[in-house]
Amino acid sequence: MIKSMTGYGIASQENGKVKYTVELKSLNSKFLELNLRLPKTVSDKEFAIRSESSKLLERGKVIITVSVEHVDLTANASDINGELLKKYYQQLKSIATQLGEDKAPLFELSLNMPEVVTSNDDAIDDEEGKIVMEAFYKAVELFNNFRVDEGQVLKADLERRVELILSYLSEVEEKEGSRIPLIRERLNTYLDNAIGKENVDMNRFEQEIVFYIDKLDITEEKVRLSSHCNYFIQALNATDSNGKKLGFISQEMGREINTLGSKANDATIQQIVVRMKEELEKIKEQLLNVL
Repeated sequence: MIKSMTGYGIASQENGKVKYTVELKSLNSKFLELNLRLPKTVSDKEFAIRSESSKLLERGKVIITVSVEHVDLTANASDINGELLKKYYQQLKSIATQLGEDKAPLFELSLNMPEVVTSNDDAIDDEEGKIVMEAFYKAVELFNNFRVDEGQVLKADLERRVELILSYLSEVEEKEGSRIPLIRERLNTYLDNAIGKENVDMNRFEQEIVFYIDKLDITEEKVRLSSHCNYFIQALNATDSNGKKLGFISQEMGREINTLGSKANDATIQQIVVRMKEELEKIKEQLLNVL
């Protein structure tokens, strides 16, 4: 079962007071690259999220965003130190009177004095920490399900392209039967026109023909290419998702296709080989999306 490198998952969890939402998005990457976007209150969960992500997400450039929404809007309200505010205000009022300055902005100024207003953006407690991780695990499950679904689409496309290469290989085998006689005929014609048949040592000519034709034989390339294609399909249907392994197999397929084209010495077969190369390039492009 292959999986797509691209994935998406979002999940929320709440306890009646606060709601945490975790969103995961991924793009292609050779390794696992994590980009965490966490609110300040959840920063102490960064290590746990990174650790679990390395176990559950495998590869890809993954963006993990955690957002918080307070169901009870007063639960996270800032605290105002009334006694300290009064003290600042009285001191500022006294100084303003002495200096004959306007007293209108003194209340706002007092509010902005140190430690008058204290924020409740402290680290979350254990209960909220569990809620964050529950939302994370739900999002990861949806994220991986998305990857599996996308992987099935990729699998169908890859299978179709490999089957096309095998069908082109069958076409090569059909055309190959007339290739050697045509090569022999061309050489005979060339020698006849160049030096005349009566001046040719036919025994030596036959030896050279055998040697030349042996160099142009593509039987091994056809067998290996067929074997690599079948192995590719087998790897596609394996239980694990291994895009790197499929990439290595596609490289071997490319070597055999290139050799087959260089040894073909036949315009029709070379045209078929070009179509094979086109499909192989599309396979390699798709493999960039495979986990």
